[in-house]
Amino acid sequence: MVETERLVIVPLNYNQLRLYLKGNGKLEKELQLTTGARNVSDEVKESVEFFILPSMKNTVGDHYLFYTFWLIVEKASRRIVGESGFKGPPNDKGEIEIGYGIFSHERRKGLMTEAIGGMVEWAKKRADVNYILAEADENNLASIRVLQKNNFDIFDKKEKMLWWKTEVISRPVL
Repeated sequence: MVETERLVIVPLNYNQLRLYLKGNGKLEKELQLTTGARNVSDEVKESVEFFILPSMKNTVGDHYLFYTFWLIVEKASRRIVGESGFKGPPNDKGEIEIGYGIFSHERRKGLMTEAIGGMVEWAKKRADVNYILAEADENNLASIRVLQKNNFDIFDKKEKMLWWKTEVISRPVL
């Protein structure tokens, strides 16, 4: 779990992620959250069922954290306002890729910037993570601002996608 000023970011375990897919309020009840209107697209359901859940089941230790959804919960309302997650465990360079999204009615409040900042701080505490990567469409100014505010720098461009990176290696202060 990650906590910031306004948010709690909760990684879902295997069974919780299965409940999340159902969208029937049972996950919110289990986590003592306020139930809201939340839809899971067929595309996301398929990805979770055929890739994420099997990957989580076959991981060792806490590496499931690099596959699951991390729910972004606003502390004051106890509502899910968005999601974040990684696209697999660290590679041989210690790189992980992050993805994120916020519900449309929660945009323009700085919540995603705060959430990604919390995820960066979480990654800094891990010995197996050196860099976080992210991709953003060159026209998605909101996503670009989230990355810029969290000290990500552009390192590549593929068609309309900008690739970003930030270093999270914890180094002792001299």
